[in-house]
Amino acid sequence: MTNCAIVGINWGDEGKGRMVDLLTEDYDVVVRFQGGGNAGHTVINEKGKFALHLLPSGVFRDGVVNILGNGVALDPENLLKEIDDLTSKGISITPENLKISDRASLLLPWHRALDELEEQRLADKKFGSTKQGIAPFYSDKYSKKTVLAGELFYPEELKTHLSDLLEWKNLTITKVYGAEAVTMEEIEKWLNEYCERIKPFIADTGLFLKEANANGKKILFEAQLGSLRDLDYGIHPYTTSSNTTAAFAPIGSGFPGAKIDEVIGVVKAYSTCVGEGPFVCEMFGEEADKLREAGFEYGAKTGRPRRVGPLDIVATKYGVEVQAATEIALTKLDVLSYLDEIPVCTRYIVDGKETDRFPFPAALNSAKPVIKNFKGWKCDISGVRTWDDLPAEAKEYVLYIEKEIGCHIKYVSVGAERESIIIR
Repeated sequence: MTNCAIVGINWGDEGKGRMVDLLTEDYDVVVRFQGGGNAGHTVINEKGKFALHLLPSGVFRDGVVNILGNGVALDPENLLKEIDDLTSKGISITPENLKISDRASLLLPWHRALDELEEQRLADKKFGSTKQGIAPFYSDKYSKKTVLAGELFYPEELKTHLSDLLEWKNLTITKVYGAEAVTMEEIEKWLNEYCERIKPFIADTGLFLKEANANGKKILFEAQLGSLRDLDYGIHPYTTSSNTTAAFAPIGSGFPGAKIDEVIGVVKAYSTCVGEGPFVCEMFGEEADKLREAGFEYGAKTGRPRRVGPLDIVATKYGVEVQAATEIALTKLDVLSYLDEIPVCTRYIVDGKETDRFPFPAALNSAKPVIKNFKGWKCDISGVRTWDDLPAEAKEYVLYIEKEIGCHIKYVSVGAERESIIIR
């Protein structure tokens, strides 16, 4: 095993961070290849509890080099807050263990402002944005109207470029939304306060990755969110603005020639969803409240209560296909220990017919879940470390999921801590 991608199979929030933190013991490099600071990876290890948003989840392992690839929405302000927070807790973040691609585009101050303004305009039709500027950022990136991190080393060219972008962007800010224009003085202040501090981390990470691969180094590619939030294959338009799939990892990492040998798809033992959009298996009322509290299901970035439901076989099987997953990590199995019966969404009813195929996005709003109940194990499994020691009911539940989604479940997480894992 040389190169591996760890990706989300469902709506995100599956526990990718804890899996990256666990598996980086066997890797030399960890690369974030897409997304921005609009979601969080929660990690609990011997150094404490952390909620990462931009930093790769390999930052807690000594000797591991962490990279923010060109596919990332690089927010200097939030990145520095994250670095300062971890540094204050004794985590070393230096240009030796964190490198930023010189081809990564900068998320500029007006991107967050535009995100907020657009959500206000949409009112009750909003997409549920975290208001971190992600959609405006990627829109500008594909319009070729962003600044690359490497441009920070060319101040004269940068000033001209920013001046042109500012003139163009203020047309939207003032004419479309009626908001106050952004000034060049504000941008220069932002450059001095935040961008100057990230310059030591900026490097030709494409060359670094190519050389690392040639020298036999093991590379782990870390995704943000999950299959159903992918821009092309998710529940459009309630998706993120980047590609969350393993297939994008080589491109977004800065090493387009990379070969991915293994794809570990992370699936939660039940379903959760932050944000708007169709969620066929959603629970409501007291049943949902109990599951939400048992799993402490609140967004790592926003603190918003997550929508919850039973594990969705239809969505999970689709996510496995989209990611071309070779193995599965099933997380938070211990959370279900309080249930007498554990529901699973096995199929959908669409247009009056049962189906095991994930529908086209427009059909999701009318889809209904078909539920099957499994007997609960009703005991604490958080201390279990071997497959044989799991209760029979828990093993039956895991094996059913494995059979239905057609992918081997290698890892079973029974707690948030690094060591709370069963490896099959």
